[in-house]
Amino acid sequence: MKKSRSLIPWKARLPQFFGDFEREVQNLMEQFFANGNGGRGVDAFAPRTTVAETETEYKIETDLPGIKPADVHVELRGSELWLAGERKQEKEEKGKNYHRIEQEFGRFERVVPLALPVSEDKIKAHYENGVLKVTVPKSEAVHPKRIAVTT
Repeated sequence: MKKSRSLIPWKARLPQFFGDFEREVQNLMEQFFANGNGGRGVDAFAPRTTVAETETEYKIETDLPGIKPADVHVELRGSELWLAGERKQEKEEKGKNYHRIEQEFGRFERVVPLALPVSEDKIKAHYENGVLKVTVPKSEAVHPKRIAVTT
């Protein structure tokens, strides 16, 4: 008799240090393929995003401190949610000596794949205190339906 394979994704079965290793490789690749600016620049700016799913909707939160709501764009393209915008750098002031600049500036695009059909007309985006919150309701057709078991 064959053993059935686990339904747990392979990433979830790895020790935690593999997650750290994966993050380090991701950062290295982003720096390598950036625009030659030491990993910083227009191609490297990607704000942190959290994607959560419930039975009825997707919830996407993106940290965008210092970005004006007018500079943020949210679009649904097929089965993908596109978040785009720009963080503009302030002009340098004369007489100011910068010792370190760690803030990232420039355009960004994040694409969130949505696995199930969604209710396009009910998508809501709200921006407050530097956080963009997008709620994407799933289509009524994909909501779980309880089926009664009879005897």
